[in-house]
Amino acid sequence: MAEKEKRWRRRLWRAWRQWSRRLAFWLGALVVGGVSIVFAQMANWAQAVFGAASHAYWALPALLTPAGFVFCAWAAREFFPGSQGSGIPQAIAARQLPRGQALQRLLSLRIGFGKIGLTVIGLLCGASVGREGPTVQVGAALMLQVARIESLANEGGLILAGSAAGIAAAFNAPLAGIVFAIEEMSRSFEVRTNGLVLTTVIISGLVSLGLAGNYTYFGITHAAVTQPRDWLLTIGCGALGGLAGGAFSRLMLEGGRLASGWIAAHEARRRYLFPLGCGIAVALLGLATHGATFGTGYGVARAAVEGHAPPWYFWLAKLAATLITAISGLPGGIFAPSLAVGAGLGAWLGGASGASLGAVLGMAGYFAGVVQAPMTAFVIILEMTGNDANVIPLMLAAMIGLGASRLVSREPLYHALSRNFLRASADSADRPPADSAEQPTHRTTK
Repeated sequence: MAEKEKRWRRRLWRAWRQWSRRLAFWLGALVVGGVSIVFAQMANWAQAVFGAASHAYWALPALLTPAGFVFCAWAAREFFPGSQGSGIPQAIAARQLPRGQALQRLLSLRIGFGKIGLTVIGLLCGASVGREGPTVQVGAALMLQVARIESLANEGGLILAGSAAGIAAAFNAPLAGIVFAIEEMSRSFEVRTNGLVLTTVIISGLVSLGLAGNYTYFGITHAAVTQPRDWLLTIGCGALGGLAGGAFSRLMLEGGRLASGWIAAHEARRRYLFPLGCGIAVALLGLATHGATFGTGYGVARAAVEGHAPPWYFWLAKLAATLITAISGLPGGIFAPSLAVGAGLGAWLGGASGASLGAVLGMAGYFAGVVQAPMTAFVIILEMTGNDANVIPLMLAAMIGLGASRLVSREPLYHALSRNFLRASADSADRPPADSAEQPTHRTTK
């Protein structure tokens, strides 16, 4: 009887551990969805406040934007190292770090919530950033806590699942979250983690639906490719969008390296002089375009999708503002600003009669050119616009965008940036204990 009782207790203990881990995992997915929605509301509030203030006092950005850039760069360096930039490169790099290091170096809760706060502050001062990339890092950090609490071995799978859930909840696009995890985060299909990804996306998606409702991120358009000239527009949006996206990617990588070298020559003096200069440039671009380039660009992109084309110069100015913000070292993503650039480019190519169709195709071509992930590009735009009549044209624009981008930039942007964080982690691990509190250089925080 004693032996039977021991076996029964062991089975009960194993069953409890199994269900406790499942409950912890499900709770983590719920938290990712909830935090993503709260982050979205905070970001929308920040952008609305800045828009109202800059409309009432037109010269305000000339002072507020540079000051905000310096503050965010200082806070990220001194208090939240690892929070700089998009957040997607950190999540990619974290999957390649030895067990336990990702939580310590790139995906701690402190970094995650610092990322949220500094991205919101960036939007409050007019920076051209989005919240979607940061949501990926925050989602991965939250799911990694599940691994620590429940002593789960599959850290890489949980990072992948949290990243996918972040994208799904940020855009209300569950399919895009799954495709993003497969194509961009892992660059492969991992059978042993597909259940984690799917379950997490479902749970966080349900939270998003419950709190924010069933909506399409950029509204709905029924514009479709129906005539031969529309196919020419598809090719044009893919080719020019891909070239522009590849140029953005190349300039961001090269600009980051040049900025790092310039700062390193006199780091004590130039550490915050560089983000100050970037803030001034972004403020001037915003003032010159009557505020169109400030923030995520969501409003302009949605208007373009609905057929209201922005001025022809918008996409060039928004590209420049996003590039300058990205190389400044501020925490914040390039996802939504890149989609705004693509929408402006496509609407310009489409003209007055084809602005809506051009905006959708331009987003696919340009975004595929920036991240070199065509499946993610066309799926996310399909879900965000409800434009299921254009599946094949969107695929074509994204594939042409990928090919055109590779003529300009040979390496995918997020994966190239992730190597900076891997090098920073390796350098930190090699330092003696006395230097362990030093922050990564500007180059390693891109």
